[in-house]
This record gives sequence, C-alpha cells and structure tokens, in this order.
Amino acid sequence: MRHAEHAVHDRLDERQFSLVVRRLADSLNYGSDASPFLGAGIEFVQSRPYVPGDSVKTIDWRVTARTGRVHVKEYEAPKRVPVYILIDTSGSMCIRSVPVSKYAWAVALAGGLALAAQQRLSPVGLLGCGERDVHILPTLARTDILRWANHLRHADVDESTNLGARLRELLPMLDNRCLLIVLSDLHDPDAVDALKLAVQRHDVAVLQLQDPAEEGCVGGGIFRGREAETGRQFVAHGRRRWFDPDAVTRGLRTAGIDCILLRTDEPFVPRLRYFLAKRHLFGRR
Repeated sequence: MRHAEHAVHDRLDERQFSLVVRRLADSLNYGSDASPFLGAGIEFVQSRPYVPGDSVKTIDWRVTARTGRVHVKEYEAPKRVPVYILIDTSGSMCIRSVPVSKYAWAVALAGGLALAAQQRLSPVGLLGCGERDVHILPTLARTDILRWANHLRHADVDESTNLGARLRELLPMLDNRCLLIVLSDLHDPDAVDALKLAVQRHDVAVLQLQDPAEEGCVGGGIFRGREAETGRQFVAHGRRRWFDPDAVTRGLRTAGIDCILLRTDEPFVPRLRYFLAKRHLFGRR
C-alpha cells in the first residue's frame, strides 16, 4: 500500500484518483467485524442442543456423538448495517506541512472505506461536516461513491467546521442502528459531546487526522496567525503545541468510542487496517 499512500495528491486526475481509492478499499479490508445476529448463514458460529422444530439438516453429528445428546449447528447470518461516513470539510483540514494534507487523505479514505463497506453489501451514505450541503443517502452504487469522492477533492480553506451540529441533525433521521465513521481533526469544540450522544445508539469509529505542524513544529519565534475557519487573529509561538489530540482521544475512549490517531507524516494504512480488523475488541456491547 506504500504506492497508494504516496499517490494521494490533488494533481491526480479522476481516473488515477479512482484507482487509489480502489486500492485503499482492497488494502483496508473493511468489514471483518463479527455479525451479532444468528440464523441461517454462511459461517459456522457454534453448536447448541436440539430443540423441537430444528431442521435435521443442521444436526452436528460430531458433537452429538461425543456428548450423547443431539446438537445442531448455528451459522452467522449476513447483515446489511447501513454505514454513514462523516467527513470534515473545514479549513483546518487543509493544514499541510507535508505533501498530502489531512483533507486529501480524508477524502481518499472516505472513498476507500465506502467501497469496502459496499463489498459487504452495506449501503453507504455520506455527510459533509462543513458549510457545504453534502448529504448522500445510503446506497450500494459504486459509481455514486466515486462521483462524490471526486467532487469533494476540491477544498475550501475558509470553510468552518460544523461536525457537532451536523451529527446532531443526522441522529434523529436514523431509524435503525448504523455504523458511523468520522474522518476529522476534531477541532470542533462540540464534536466530542455529539459523538458521545451518537454512541448511545449507534456503532461509532473515529479516524482522527493530524498534521505534524499542529504539534508546534514550525520553528522558533513569535508569529501572527489567522484561524482559517473563524478568521480570528492570534499571536503564538512556534514551540507551543496548539492542539492536543491525545486529550481528545482519551475523552472518546472513555465514552466507549473507538478512535485512532493518524499522522499524515507517517505511513498509517497498516495501522488503520489492523484497527478496522480488531475494532470489535474495543468495548463492543
């Protein structure tokens, strides 16, 4: 996946970008979480004692012979849990001290995760969490995914963040339990509280992106700056850490929300793949 990691760039044409998104989908191998539903399916789960009404075709003859009591096999039922990807399109996501910005990575990862979820027959929806009106209802059409991913590649550095507000607007619209995947730097002060509200009913995973410049590694000295999303002027020092993502991560995990911090100056795809494969171990209900 190293080629795909280096290939996420604004100068890629539509065809090249689509190839990168497809490679990400294959590499992430999303959808390895176990189904909580039992019934007629394709993967063996367990054996249990026979009860009247069970089909004789499901009898587990090995366990029956070993225990002397008739047992039947249970299988994992396929599930189609709707997936919503919430992508932060605000100006802070455009901060870049390395070749690829947080925003470019978020768009590519959103497309890759969406395609991978569709391979598991999970319909995927999209919600933009900036000022732009981006709301795609869950769909199984791959062409829709690639179309909106290409559309979102163009960022607006003056766009403010509305992650918390957009999430609060979305929750009343969800009739069934969904998987919510958030891609953001979590600079919205209301984001954590909104995510804590969402996890009460839905499965939530947060991919928190960070640029190395956010750790204050711009060099020594005092400088003037302007906050991209609000236009607020400020004075800061190059050695000061402007944002503490670790504190945000701790707050999310305390609430039972799966979260992984992805630095844009490090190859994180293998870590993300492992996170997605093992995430059912993190406080699953």
